[in-house]
Amino acid sequence: MKKKSIDKNDLVTAPKSKSKGPERIQKLLAQAGVGSRRQVEKWIEEGAIHVNGGVAKLGDKITARDEVRLKGRPVKLEGKIQVETEVLIYHKPAGEIVSKRDPEGRPNVFKRLPRLKTGRWISVGRLDLNTQGLLVFTNDGELANQLMHPSHQVEREYAVRVMGVVTKEMVEKLVNGIELEDGKARFEDIHESGGEGINRWFHVVVAEGRNRVVRRLWESLGCKVSRLIRVRYGSVFLPPGLPTGQHQFLDKKEVKELKRVASL
Repeated sequence: MKKKSIDKNDLVTAPKSKSKGPERIQKLLAQAGVGSRRQVEKWIEEGAIHVNGGVAKLGDKITARDEVRLKGRPVKLEGKIQVETEVLIYHKPAGEIVSKRDPEGRPNVFKRLPRLKTGRWISVGRLDLNTQGLLVFTNDGELANQLMHPSHQVEREYAVRVMGVVTKEMVEKLVNGIELEDGKARFEDIHESGGEGINRWFHVVVAEGRNRVVRRLWESLGCKVSRLIRVRYGSVFLPPGLPTGQHQFLDKKEVKELKRVASL
């Protein structure tokens, strides 16, 4: 792969001097690719992050020169804050988990990804074990946080094969909203896309990342989802020719568009 030139708009920036003031710890660690803001906040709540010998608290502000430890291990921030934003897409097959650790030893998606010189890959959302399709990864924790945050309502599109009779009234319910055990959910859009007999394909769009929300919406109406494939996340589509288990980097124009979707 050719080395990409760095555009100043593709850089994740942080204060270069004390005159600009420190940043909140979750923001700075996210910018350094340590984890998404959500993950960093979880570590702070668990007491897993120490700054200059003391336990970090939510809202603490630090600079890249402070001594930071995560679960006892030093986290080097200097030299990692201003890095080129990398984004890749991965075609997840069914049977892989989106986690680095699994007591059952099942295959995980991270083992398929190329290594980064700086930082680490952060998954933008997840797919459950039996769901196939598009996963987005980035080394930019701030970008990952913005794309996943419920307030931004970034669209996710799925191709779903449903077993059962689907009526016009059922489609209207799915669009208008159905009360699930954890609150009301709905499809932003739904349209039929083929199939035979009781097996019908639909394309559906949701604007949230609640666990198994697509399957649960269909199941609430007595339909069984026999196959589920994510085909889009925000402005990023699953390329038709990308085989399962393979990845592909986004180019600079695609990264800029994804940042626009994330309001960055």
